[in-house]
Amino acid sequence: MTRCERVKTALAHRTPDRVPSCIHLAGDGQQAYFPKLYERYVTGELREKREAGLISYSNAIYYGMGNHVLPVGCPWWGWKDLPPEYGYEEAPGFLPKTAGYGSYERFAEEVRNLKEHTDAYVLVTIWGSHFEKANFARGIENFLADMAGDPEFAQSLLDFIIHKNLVMLENIVNIAGIDGILLGSDWGSQRDLLMSPETWRRMIRSGEEKEYKIIRDAGLDVWIHSCGDIRKIMPDLYEMGIDALNPVQPECMDIYELKDRYGEKISFWGGISTQRTLPYGTPEDVRREAREIAAYMGRDGGYILAPSQEIQADVPYENLLALIESAE
Repeated sequence: MTRCERVKTALAHRTPDRVPSCIHLAGDGQQAYFPKLYERYVTGELREKREAGLISYSNAIYYGMGNHVLPVGCPWWGWKDLPPEYGYEEAPGFLPKTAGYGSYERFAEEVRNLKEHTDAYVLVTIWGSHFEKANFARGIENFLADMAGDPEFAQSLLDFIIHKNLVMLENIVNIAGIDGILLGSDWGSQRDLLMSPETWRRMIRSGEEKEYKIIRDAGLDVWIHSCGDIRKIMPDLYEMGIDALNPVQPECMDIYELKDRYGEKISFWGGISTQRTLPYGTPEDVRREAREIAAYMGRDGGYILAPSQEIQADVPYENLLALIESAE
């Protein structure tokens, strides 16, 4: 099997010849360990492709590490010149300006190169796509207060975001070589949802479903990122037919329960503790946890082996190597 075939087999809830993996590093982890990882894993033909500009520095490292999924950013949009009223506690009552960024030509070329020069699954990553986009504008405390105290304004902002997202997604989904698209919005804290399930269903769900439909209608897989404990809306995500959920934090949720209850339809990407085992355990602790989680979560497919968050610099290098070796 190619790496892409393993991922697609797992997402289809069939058992691949081995559990696919996708291990990413956060910014400080990249600064600390990318040079070492490059020297260790980017060799031979892969290094030649990197030096020829056919694959990015980070994806050369990720591919050399054995990752089955390679991320690629895409042209998107952001808030432009947010007025001071957006920092006030009271809802401003008007929508801010936006500006697009990125090049579709460069994006299509990067996707094409990944498909031509690797056998990986190509995942477009769009972080902060909906709910987070709103609280990026207002601030998390203010926007949560808007949802409770001025729901008309909050809904208008969320609807505006979805409208912009749908236009961008229409331009992206038909670019050849994309396998899936990830949409990110952190709906949970360590302890619970950031809002009631009823509020999520009333204000968030319909917009998410519109995005998923565009992705699915183009024949692509729907990946979702949400940190925290989101168990109260897992039945909704199950009904909505998402293909993969990230990062499934074991500090917040019983990941084995998630597998048992929702693993028939939803695949899981993550699960290995970045709050306990990876920063504070031994390399053997890391290997043991990776083996145990892969064995349970990978039953009948449906699992991408990975840490529960991007790896930061507090993770000892030896533990990172132990995780990579376990994935291999």
